[in-house]
Amino acid sequence: MKFEEFKQHNKLLKEFKYKWAPIQQGYNNRTLYVNVTDYTVKEKPVDQQMKEKFIGGKGFDLRLLWDNTKPDTKWNDPDNEIVISGGPCCGITQYSGAGKSIVCSISPQTDSIMDSNVGGYFGPFLKFCGFDAFELQGKSDQEVIIVLDEEKETVEIWEATGLPFDSHKLGEFLHEMFAKEGNDKDKMNVAVVSSGTAAEHSLIGMLNFTFYDIKRKKVRLKQAGRGGIGTVLRDKKVIALVARVKGIGGNRNNVVNMEAIQERGHKFNREMRELDDKQCEMRSKGTAHLTHIMNDYDLLPVHNFKFGSHPDAYKIRGDVWKSYFTQNVPDGCWIGCNMSCAKGVDDYELRSGPYKGEKVIVDGPEYETTSSLGSIAGIFNPDFTIEANFYCDTYGICTITWGTILGFVMECYENGILNEERTGGLKLNFGNADIAMDLLHQVSRGEGFGLIAGQGVRKMKEIFAKNGWGDAQFLQDIGMENKGLEYSQYVSKESLAQQGGYAMTNKGPQHDEAWLIFMDMVNNQIPTFEKKAEALHYFPMFRTWFGLAGFCKLPWNDVEPENNPETAEPAKVPEHVDNYVTIFNAVTGQNIDKKELVRQSERVYNFQRIFNLRRGYGTRKHDAQPYRACGPVTKEEYESRAERYDKQLIEKIGFDPAGKTTEEKMAVLRKFREEQYEKLLDAVYARRGWTKNGVPKIEHLKQLGMDLPELIETVAPYQE
Repeated sequence: MKFEEFKQHNKLLKEFKYKWAPIQQGYNNRTLYVNVTDYTVKEKPVDQQMKEKFIGGKGFDLRLLWDNTKPDTKWNDPDNEIVISGGPCCGITQYSGAGKSIVCSISPQTDSIMDSNVGGYFGPFLKFCGFDAFELQGKSDQEVIIVLDEEKETVEIWEATGLPFDSHKLGEFLHEMFAKEGNDKDKMNVAVVSSGTAAEHSLIGMLNFTFYDIKRKKVRLKQAGRGGIGTVLRDKKVIALVARVKGIGGNRNNVVNMEAIQERGHKFNREMRELDDKQCEMRSKGTAHLTHIMNDYDLLPVHNFKFGSHPDAYKIRGDVWKSYFTQNVPDGCWIGCNMSCAKGVDDYELRSGPYKGEKVIVDGPEYETTSSLGSIAGIFNPDFTIEANFYCDTYGICTITWGTILGFVMECYENGILNEERTGGLKLNFGNADIAMDLLHQVSRGEGFGLIAGQGVRKMKEIFAKNGWGDAQFLQDIGMENKGLEYSQYVSKESLAQQGGYAMTNKGPQHDEAWLIFMDMVNNQIPTFEKKAEALHYFPMFRTWFGLAGFCKLPWNDVEPENNPETAEPAKVPEHVDNYVTIFNAVTGQNIDKKELVRQSERVYNFQRIFNLRRGYGTRKHDAQPYRACGPVTKEEYESRAERYDKQLIEKIGFDPAGKTTEEKMAVLRKFREEQYEKLLDAVYARRGWTKNGVPKIEHLKQLGMDLPELIETVAPYQE
């Protein structure tokens, strides 16, 4: 169906005309607001303070969301928003990984502020259409699509009858509909945001951002996965957002110093060509190269994070995934990215579900999915992982979230908390791949136990305890969520710093803020509380910056200059940090240094903490972690690593385990580890300029230049 045919069957509900203008030094200096309750569409100006204090990306998202929601706004209220922004560097094509955007909303899972980063083309195309951010508010009474068209200089809201719902079909349909007829290359000028059928029946829906792969001649998907934002989109009855641009190449951001950007881009590309095969093999395996490395270091989540390794992990080694991935194609999710880590499995024939027998492209799996849709459920079958990856994507649910849910319900089943009567006949034992796939399809159909599983771990803990199916403390200990968000896929038991890197996050346990396992556990680079606190200050702040400026994190440290080990702080990859400082200045005309880069992030990071506080969260008790993230919950867990734990009892606590029962040893170890975590909280809060309750101090906000009246008013009652 082409657009002319679509118009014959669907009514134009709103047309908003705007005057397109070139981007200036990375900014359009305006944002776009759409309300689908009454079809209001308008521009909002971006002032200098907005740019100085919030930079772009997640910063713009949070500022707009704060201004247009109330402290008691619920995720499914019309007032809740989905806000998307790239940042000033988003959309340049001369340096790898410059196509990222951030999506923010009030989360169905956490009730607090969710942010999720994503590739694909919509973020850059939003800028090219003329806007630094997109705000979606309201709730439609019918299914709609929203279309931004740079060439026509219009924003349109259309009825959306007769469209497919699942993302891989919808993406193909809309790229075909909005591209010039018979012109495959023009499909590259279209980008779509959508979710899928499972997002309608769960709280864990995610967003797919499309891009057209010109080499494969296929529409592909990248995911803003965390926190249920796809569920918010479906609740608003928005089927899709579409952006159509005139073209991609050249200096569309109108940067100040293109030569500096090109020089850094050429140098990084040379590193990729010469060093990637010796380092992380991103171009051939993507992040799936990590799978066997995590297993070797006892960090691969197995059986709901009980264990960190498994004898069958060889079946999902990086080389196995390489054998499935199509090789020697430019697998970048934005133009100009030489890392090419967005791997794909081409012409994969599906064995189950509504698309059984069809051959599809599967985007990934990435490392997180190789474990979430695999080892965490005791499944070491690449075909299950690939098929489940496809269906999670097209149904619109997060693979990380779904995998951690799957591990939890399987452990509950094996402990008698769940049984066939309670699951509607599903035998949810670890390793049961067929039943795991059936459960995923149930979520899409809104049927059976799938409706319960789709509520997420936090709500399932409450349901199971309320029904008297299991002990509330045991459920709390094994339920791998914090703040309502499911853990991503690293076993943190032996890394105190990574425990903080997960549980102290603003949104919940996602590794994009701090991945400190190797620094802490393997290399012992941060042995003291002070060093851990410094790492848990610097790395979350530095990593936050990528989502302000519009960059992907992977080119920062997944390939490193050859001399990086010889630098004073190799974990920071200082040469690449300098690249980002140089590029930001070259785009914007500013003159920041690496210290100001971190301060930019501190302003936004503290703002998000205070935003959570305004909603009744954001204090010490919300940084509590489930015990399994910290230590062995069950006798089986302890005894599987008894030599390790007994040694720690002797050397770290001075407790002689000889003659003691496993239960006695577990109790002593637990008390020690929980005390260590509380000491870590104290150290990190102090380093971040927060009170012992985890609230930013007013004096710290003044130092950052974030003593805005609304922030001071929010934190004032919590000052010590």
